[in-house]
Amino acid sequence: MKTLVENLIGAALTQLELPADAAPNVSAAVERTRDPSHGHFASNVAMQLAKPMRKAPRDIAAELNRHLSDDPLIDKVEIAGPGFINFHLSKAAFHAELQQIKAAADSYGTSNSGNGQRICLEYVSANPTGPLHVGHGRHAAFGACVANLLKAVGFEVHQEYYVNDAGRQMDILALSTWLRLLEASGCDITFPQGGYRGQYVKDIAAGLSDDALNTLPDDFFAGLPADGPDGDTDAHLDALIDKAREHLGEELFQKVLDTALNGILGDIREDLNEFGVEFDEWFSEKGLTTSGDVTKALQVLADNNVTYEQNGAIWFRATDYDDEKDRVVVRDNGRSTYFASDIAYHLNKCERGFDRLIDIWGSDHHGYVPRVRAGMEAMQQPADKLEVDLVQFVVLYRGGEKAQMSTRSGEFITLRDLRGEVGNDAARLFFVMRSNEQHLDFDLDLAKSSSNENPVYYLQYAHARVCSVMRELAGKDLSYSEEQALSSLNRLDSEYEAAVMTQLSRFPEMVELAARQKAPQHMVHYLKEVAQEFHAWYNACRFLEEDDSLRNARLFLALQTAQVLRNGLGLLGVSAPEEM
Repeated sequence: MKTLVENLIGAALTQLELPADAAPNVSAAVERTRDPSHGHFASNVAMQLAKPMRKAPRDIAAELNRHLSDDPLIDKVEIAGPGFINFHLSKAAFHAELQQIKAAADSYGTSNSGNGQRICLEYVSANPTGPLHVGHGRHAAFGACVANLLKAVGFEVHQEYYVNDAGRQMDILALSTWLRLLEASGCDITFPQGGYRGQYVKDIAAGLSDDALNTLPDDFFAGLPADGPDGDTDAHLDALIDKAREHLGEELFQKVLDTALNGILGDIREDLNEFGVEFDEWFSEKGLTTSGDVTKALQVLADNNVTYEQNGAIWFRATDYDDEKDRVVVRDNGRSTYFASDIAYHLNKCERGFDRLIDIWGSDHHGYVPRVRAGMEAMQQPADKLEVDLVQFVVLYRGGEKAQMSTRSGEFITLRDLRGEVGNDAARLFFVMRSNEQHLDFDLDLAKSSSNENPVYYLQYAHARVCSVMRELAGKDLSYSEEQALSSLNRLDSEYEAAVMTQLSRFPEMVELAARQKAPQHMVHYLKEVAQEFHAWYNACRFLEEDDSLRNARLFLALQTAQVLRNGLGLLGVSAPEEM
């Protein structure tokens, strides 16, 4: 409907004598009105043209009005205030939109405004060193919703999980797993403060069966740097890793690492799949090294004269690109840094031909954005191709009190725990109810409640109500005729029905808005408004009227309401049950 008004204004603009420098900067800006007395849509295009045309906005608005084509879907056009053009749509416009919902069905609200542009959307990308926790769940829900929305408006979206399967954290995981295996075998060990302590590590260790792993030299823990608060935890860990590699040999050490990595990664995949989040590619950080991509990126930096050597390490001149300090890309031991892998990864993405790169990171990574952009720019890639959306933290509440997120033993509330308690639907919707840039207070009791205060219940109940009404038809010896409904839409003349139809007609605009802003919370708020208007209508009017034409018209409107709710919930990854 908004497009209809935009097209009418656009056609009228072609009839005006516009200055040459005005045309490129003028758009048929159309917005929904807040006050119904001002019509359904308003445009300020006349005020945009006032300066270049050197005319009063109201005079320009009047001239545009004269050139507007007659359309049966427009009831009247008014000029208001300093020069707004207000459009009042006819009832026929809303009836036509209802028929469009019926015809488009599951595809209603979709468009091709993205024009097939290719987007690489990378999200979650949690280190495979343990199960996903509730914070990762918010990343997953947000990323999946953004992907759904972008696809709905015509973008080609490639969803990617970047697997950090290389580097020191993997070595610590392997060490932790081996030490837990030794502990279970009866060896006397002192578990390092910086090791991974969760039960999942013990479970993985229990699956290792090689007898060669069960040996421990008597002097293994001798001569190590001190651990704990009074020592150097990192130095202690690195020394333990070196000793473990030396004792086991690279083959056995790698076996432990691969077992732990594959076990955790398999659990993450399963958890996300059960949550309705699936990736097109699981991209290996380790693969960047084996494929030569890291070496290639470092060579590009060197060829562009933006690296230098200092104290045995190789540094990237990030300060030349507005970063706060230069960054190490190769340590003095010859090993490339995580940052080197990261810029190599983004170079790889660019070379795969994506038009846009969207990364979804935790808010604690905000300082990482300028350095990655600096790396892209230094490799002569368009830095503005990269968009980074940061996701804030989640706090769980139970009984009005903040829930303990983790324990001293290294256990924490996992995404799987949360899903088991409140269900996938509540988790998906609660995670995206607020902007990703805002902290999220997750009320566990509310998420499980069957009350109108629970947005999941409120939205799903609206859909289930429509389905319930349709089931009641047979029991009341009544029937539904779509043919009669279409010829009786003029019977939808109550204020409640007008409010529902107005809300339904906004759906395509809301999909576009939520997609362009990468803001699924807009869809949540919109669906709550649809449900609110529907529940008000349901409580005020009888649907199963004896009057055939009125009954069929109302049922047709109810069915299109259910379709819009179903489409919107689908974009959020939430089900639309027929019974509750």
